Amino acid sequence: MPPFQVSLAQFAPALGAFERNLERHRAIAQDAIAQGSQLVVFPELSLTGYFVKDLVADLAMASDDPRLDPLRELSHRIDLVAGFIERGAGDRLYIAAGYFSGGTLLQVHRKVYLPTYGMFEEARFLTAGSQLLAFDGPLGRTAMLICEDLWHPSTVGVVAADGAELLIGIAASPARGFGGDRPDSARLYEQMSRVYAQLFGMHVLFVNRVGFEDGVGFWGGSEAIDPFGRELAKAPYFDDALVSVRLDPQETRRAHLVTPLGRDERLDVTIAGLERVRRRALGVSG
Repeated sequence: MPPFQVSLAQFAPALGAFERNLERHRAIAQDAIAQGSQLVVFPELSLTGYFVKDLVADLAMASDDPRLDPLRELSHRIDLVAGFIERGAGDRLYIAAGYFSGGTLLQVHRKVYLPTYGMFEEARFLTAGSQLLAFDGPLGRTAMLICEDLWHPSTVGVVAADGAELLIGIAASPARGFGGDRPDSARLYEQMSRVYAQLFGMHVLFVNRVGFEDGVGFWGGSEAIDPFGRELAKAPYFDDALVSVRLDPQETRRAHLVTPLGRDERLDVTIAGLERVRRRALGVSG
C-alpha cells in the first residue's frame, strides 16, 4: 500500500447541537479534502458534545439513521471517523465511533470502558460495548478505540493481535492536573500513544477535543505517532486545529521486522492465563 495522508480534526463540539456540529464536520472535511487527505478523524462524541446526560436519548440514532447521510455522502470523497451516540437493539445507547467510507458506515466501535468516577458519569446513561476488533479498511487493517478504552492495555493488545496496523483513538479528555507545561492527562495519553505504537508496531492517531462544557476544559493535543514511537504531527493544546500528516505503511512492515513481537505473541498462553484469572475472580475452582 502506498503512503496516504490523514487529517486530525481538533475542535469544540457544541453540546446537544447536532446540526451545528454536522456543519462543522462538513466544513472541516472540505478543508481536509483540499489538503489532499484520504481520511479525517474527529474527536469522541464530535456530533453531540460530551456531557450529554439527560439529552442522550434525544441525540441517539441507529447506524442507518438518515441524519448520518451527509457523512455517508461526504465519504465518497474522503473517509471520516466521527463520534456519536448509537441506538442499538433494545434501545441500548452506546458511545460510538463510526468509520464512514465509500458512501457507507463501514464500521462502528462501541466504547467498552465507561468511566463513572470523579466528574465522569457515563455508566449512568449509557451501555458499555462488548467487542474489540480490527477491520479491513481502505487504508489497511484498522481499529478504533474511544478515550477510556486506551487506558486499558488489554484493548490495544486484542486489536493488535487481530492484525491492526492503524489504531485510531478518539477522545474527550478533560485537562486534569497541572505539573508543568501541559496537563497531567495530556502527558499520560502521550506516553500511552508512543508505547502502544512502538510495542505493537502500528501507526497511532489520537484525536482529542478542545473547548469547555459544564465548566470543564478539554486539552486537545491530537497527534500522529509512527510504529517506532516517533511523533509525526502534533496539534496545539486547547485550540482548534486541522493537522494533516502523511503515513507510510511500509514503516509498519519495517517495525515488525526490527521487533517482531506480534509474530512471537503466545496467544494460547495469554488466553489460558486470563481464563485462570477469570475463574479465580468468579470463585470457580480448577
